[in-house]
Amino acid sequence: MLRGIPCTLMRGGTSKGLYFRASDLPDAPSARDRVLLAAMGSPDVRQIDGVGGAHPLTSKVAVMGTATRADADIDYLFLQVSIERAEVSDSQNCGNLLAAVGPWAIDQGLIRARDGITSVRIHMVNTGSVALAHVPTPGCRVEYDGDARIDGVPGTAAAIPIEFIDVAGSSCGALFPTGAVVDRVDGLDLTCIDNGMPVVLVHATDLGKSGAESPAALEADAALRQRIERIRLSVGARMHLGDVAKKTVPKMCLVSPAANGGDINTRTFIPHRVHEAVGVLGAVSVATACMTPGSVAAAITRPGAGGTRRLNIEHPSGFFTVDMDVAVNDGIVVVNRAALLRTARKLMQGEVFVSQRTWSGS
Repeated sequence: MLRGIPCTLMRGGTSKGLYFRASDLPDAPSARDRVLLAAMGSPDVRQIDGVGGAHPLTSKVAVMGTATRADADIDYLFLQVSIERAEVSDSQNCGNLLAAVGPWAIDQGLIRARDGITSVRIHMVNTGSVALAHVPTPGCRVEYDGDARIDGVPGTAAAIPIEFIDVAGSSCGALFPTGAVVDRVDGLDLTCIDNGMPVVLVHATDLGKSGAESPAALEADAALRQRIERIRLSVGARMHLGDVAKKTVPKMCLVSPAANGGDINTRTFIPHRVHEAVGVLGAVSVATACMTPGSVAAAITRPGAGGTRRLNIEHPSGFFTVDMDVAVNDGIVVVNRAALLRTARKLMQGEVFVSQRTWSGS
């Protein structure tokens, strides 16, 4: 016997995933994860018996619930569903799926739309921080069509500006969790930073790469992947993330001089595949490092210490623009504001089916 679970398939930014109400899933995390693995078709490299897209960017889930913070309108829990393993991780936020949370909540009647723009305060449960999404709602209905273009997504859609209010150190406890702007690990200079996403920045040339390689080429270099994973496991504890062997953070980001008019070029391991673009909050962390004197990123960009600036982060499929307002006083970095633009689209709505035995655990 099959059991249908109401859900919506949505694209958020450069990712895609299933959006659920928390009340439509089992309460116990272990049972919930079992159901989500079955819905996505994991573990299986093709995810052939589920709706997952056989790539980390399309094997994602957003779980929405009633806001548990007085300063938020809705709770958003992000879950990364592993493809090859029976694992579901809540160790990070996803700023891409975040882009569709506001439209989804309005469409579901959980948030009342205003004529024009509806601002939705989203509690990102994974890290306990808040984001403010401005959703276009002419005539009090979500508008998905528009002229905004983001690299990594074909065509155009309605613009959804997002502001991050209190994400610095949200996963690691501090913007620079090791206590230093630069650390020396495995013979390499690294910058470990967490402005919404724990990221480790390293010069691509220090790893024998130009930074212009395609994701496929980097993934095909077994020696490179092994060294990057060795470094990631080493710095995880220093970043107060504990044993990260089975976690999706920190992300490892190879940086190099911009090649196409941007401010810095990136290739990001997430953590075992290479992103075809760059994660939303990963880009915010990179942009913050660019504005921090002495960091690995600043050595390439030299944008100046702090201030207000628009930074264009290059990635394999284009640019990611981040508006930053950073203050640097006596070596202390304070992030006043980080904002960016995303788009989203509703793809399909209905039920995803799993067996009743999977649901009950029998």
